[in-house]
Amino acid sequence: LYDMSAVDALDDYLQTVRAYAKAQNLPAEATTAEFGPGQFEINLLHRPDALAAADDCIYLKRIAEQAARKHGLKSTCMAKPYSEHAGSGLHVHASVVDRQGRNILDAKGGEPKRLKSACAGMLNTMREAQLIFAPFANSYRRFQPRSFAPIDLTWGTGHRGTAIRIPDTYGPAARIEHRVAGADANPYLLLSAILGGMLLGLDDDLDPGVETTPSHVPENTARLTHDFLTAVEAFRASPFIADIFGERYQKLYGDTKYKEAITYLRTVSDFDYQTYLPRV
Repeated sequence: LYDMSAVDALDDYLQTVRAYAKAQNLPAEATTAEFGPGQFEINLLHRPDALAAADDCIYLKRIAEQAARKHGLKSTCMAKPYSEHAGSGLHVHASVVDRQGRNILDAKGGEPKRLKSACAGMLNTMREAQLIFAPFANSYRRFQPRSFAPIDLTWGTGHRGTAIRIPDTYGPAARIEHRVAGADANPYLLLSAILGGMLLGLDDDLDPGVETTPSHVPENTARLTHDFLTAVEAFRASPFIADIFGERYQKLYGDTKYKEAITYLRTVSDFDYQTYLPRV
């Protein structure tokens, strides 16, 4: 159940966001209040160019920040700003067209072989690319059961609990929804990893396996990692990442994130003080 009163309460702020977006010709569409306090979803219309779509995402983040500042507020794209509330995701809808402009993911009433292959490619590379989708230690707190974030490497038609969702649409609108990334993800790296996974699946004619439904999760389904350092190590060791981003960038980004993860693990937190100091 979506609560319109949450939109009304911050209407002045949202009006400013819309005005700034219009001034920059940003294709921002619907605004919806989500389940967290002060949490809103703003949909960006589809672009035929992935780079332009990533640009739009950056523009929207900056618009949200500047509009918040104008109203004495603070905006954040942290994946999990509150322990007890749902986190914030960056869901990507993607399709692929051929040289004639035809959507190759459209099954047109037949077997969606290419769509499945694209899904399989993303699923097969998801653990290796998870550092792109969840780039900070806080990002991994979002992956919790019954939190509107995926926890398994799953795909399904119309299923909003899966990592990869296939909207029940056909024709030019046939597409894949990638639901793993948090709102803290870099959109340029995110789209590169998604498109790279889709390309791998199409080139190698991969199969995603049994579809997940609300009443059935296939046995032995692999899971996303909930650990920052594990994701860093998978990224650093991945041939897929080296192929998509280049070995030099893989090493630079991987080494930087490794140092960040080690620093995080060595930092004594408030939880340590509150939980262990009085008892140990």
